[in-house]
Amino acid sequence: MVDYAVYLLYRIGTGLFGLLPLPLVFAIGQIGGLIAWLVLPQYRKLALCNVRIAFAGELSEKQMRWIVRRHFQQLGANLLCSVKFPQMPTEKILRRVQIENLEHIENCFRKKQPVVLFLSHIGSWEFCTRLFPYFLRGHRTATIYQRIRNPHIDRHVREVRSRFGLEVFERSEGFAKAIELLRSGGGIGILMDQHAGDGGLWTPFFCKLASTTPLPALLARRTQAALIGFAVHTDGFARWRAIAGPPIEGAGESIEKLTARGNEIVEEQVRRVPEDWFWVHNRWKTPRPNFLLAKYKRGVFLPDGIELKPFRILIRSSNWLGDAVMSVPAVRAIKSGRPDTHVSIAVPEKLAALWKIVPEVDEVIALPSKSVVAAARLFCRRPPFDVAILFPNSLRSALEVFLAGIPRRVGWRGHWRRWLINQSPRESIPLGIVHQTYKYLELATTLGAVVRAQFPAANSVTDRREQFRFGLCPGAEYGPAKQWPHFAEVAQEIAARFPVHWVLFGTAGDGAIGAKITAMLGDKCVNRIGQTTLEQLINELRDCDLLLTNDTGTMHLANLLRVPTVSIFGSTEPQRTGPLGQGHRIFRHHVECSPCFLRECPLDFRCMAAVTSAEVITGIEQMMARRGAME
Repeated sequence: MVDYAVYLLYRIGTGLFGLLPLPLVFAIGQIGGLIAWLVLPQYRKLALCNVRIAFAGELSEKQMRWIVRRHFQQLGANLLCSVKFPQMPTEKILRRVQIENLEHIENCFRKKQPVVLFLSHIGSWEFCTRLFPYFLRGHRTATIYQRIRNPHIDRHVREVRSRFGLEVFERSEGFAKAIELLRSGGGIGILMDQHAGDGGLWTPFFCKLASTTPLPALLARRTQAALIGFAVHTDGFARWRAIAGPPIEGAGESIEKLTARGNEIVEEQVRRVPEDWFWVHNRWKTPRPNFLLAKYKRGVFLPDGIELKPFRILIRSSNWLGDAVMSVPAVRAIKSGRPDTHVSIAVPEKLAALWKIVPEVDEVIALPSKSVVAAARLFCRRPPFDVAILFPNSLRSALEVFLAGIPRRVGWRGHWRRWLINQSPRESIPLGIVHQTYKYLELATTLGAVVRAQFPAANSVTDRREQFRFGLCPGAEYGPAKQWPHFAEVAQEIAARFPVHWVLFGTAGDGAIGAKITAMLGDKCVNRIGQTTLEQLINELRDCDLLLTNDTGTMHLANLLRVPTVSIFGSTEPQRTGPLGQGHRIFRHHVECSPCFLRECPLDFRCMAAVTSAEVITGIEQMMARRGAME
């Protein structure tokens, strides 16, 4: 009933405008478009965003805003005129249309070659429904179109188009009829400048990836038809110019190349009269949920020599060193998810040095304070981000990107931040213990990344023969429950058996244990506890042949640097936070109360006491065994 009421209003409106002269309809449409520009801020904002994507760096902000305002006027005028055209004799319409290069189409028909016209939402694209049957008399003509939701209006539109000799094929019915028409020598028009969704080919449009229908190229290749661009520009007050382009050369090229070339031609058409294109359509829509493009059926195609405008992703890193390192594989997977990705990592200043050594990161944004507003302002000073991905579960990280106005905000729900997140992975029930690295990779997978769970092996301990440099990290920032008490004994015994020089790492809070170990080892060690920045720690750790450690952030950092580790676990779970990849040793004896994940042991420290010095020494010796065989 509602659909029919809307249909009646539609018919009354079209009937009234049909009684008015075309110039008056055009003028009313311009006024209506200007009113729409004033009262529809969401569409005005969308249009301006699209114009900026296309022309940022080429036009001033004032020029781009003028294009948007003028576009609303042109769009209103052309939409109302499209209502008037079906009620006008073709001869009267032709008085207001200048035709250019029609011979490109006529020559194809003279050679008995069918034609696929790829159209764009420029000017009065509805003109095509009147022009094609008129100019291609003697040949079948058709258009492929998307069904209108209101069935009554849909039926009327189909009837109007059919009245002038244009066959109408609905997209959902398949393309057998279109192929048959082309093989009979006819011509077909297809709009190709709309967002094509998951079934489209991702190829550049104004140097930014856009999902594009490959249908014109597919039909042309299947039927050996000529592929020609056609547009109807507004050329003054109630006047238009219809321009046919030359057939695309290289008809035997791939579907991907033909589609990309079609986008280039549409871009040329838009540049001719920028205010005439349909800017209120979300052409560069960010798909949901897979905005990383690796899994799409048709994938991505880049013409030679193209320099893409970036798809800007902000990743909010964890505030803990270990968690940040464990998220590196996910960052790498995200970076490889599409060729235009620009990855910015936002991280507390103390961890900025970590992300500077990850080559997949394009920019590191150091957060200097704990102020949420300061972080949001920092993000706003950058070029606009398309997506924000939150690795922490905190409310604070969600507030930062929300206040920065980033349109897509991805992260796990919870911690009172559900209303700040607009894309979240479906919560799965884990079967057993899941490593934290895999949780980050799972998040990347839900965004469309292709994940390969392959982790590089650590370097061999035997690379350096005369003198070994071993690192020792006896503390743990998380708490004393992670701290094994026998590091000094192991270090002393290894230094007595092998040419090993120990380097002690840790925070200022580990000073007491560092002093004890230094006293026992003497000139066999250097104490760097509490004396290194993260950047210095990275440089010194990179030169180590092995790291003996608790479950610490330094352990994860060594794993990232491919330094072999010997790790002691007690209150925590190595299956959740242990180093990944071959070449590492983990010592852990499971007791009835582990893992407890407590900062301090409330009992007798039995999990750590179960790990003996002798077995750790034996493990280190085994990692060095090849050296003795080589000598």
